[in-house]
Amino acid sequence: MLELVGGKWRILILYQLISGKKRTSELRRAIPGITQKVLTQQLRDLEKNEIIHRIIHPQIPPKVEYELTEYGLTLQNIIDRICLWGENHLDRVYGDKSKVLENHFSEYIPHYPST
Repeated sequence: MLELVGGKWRILILYQLISGKKRTSELRRAIPGITQKVLTQQLRDLEKNEIIHRIIHPQIPPKVEYELTEYGLTLQNIIDRICLWGENHLDRVYGDKSKVLENHFSEYIPHYPST
C-alpha cells in the first residue's frame, strides 16, 4: 500500500483532492515546493493505480481536472488521521506549529497590512 500513497508528495496531493476536483495549477499553488515535473509524474502514477481520475474537458484551451476515484475516496480516513498526527507531531516537537509553518511556508501565507 505504501508504494501507492507513500512518498513526499502523494499524501499532499490526495489531501487536496479530498475537497473535490482540482486543476493542475490549483494543486501546484496549494502544495508549496512541488515542481511541475514532479506533480505531473505523481498525478500519472496515482491515475495509473486508479486512485485518481483525470477529466479532460473538450474545449480550447484544454481544461484538465483531477478527482479521487471511488477507490481513492476509501483513503480519506487514513489521510485525515495522518494529517492529525502531523499536526500533533508539530505541536509536540516545536510547541507552536504556527511558528514552524510560518518559518517554512511564509511565502505562501498571505500577509495583510496592519491597520
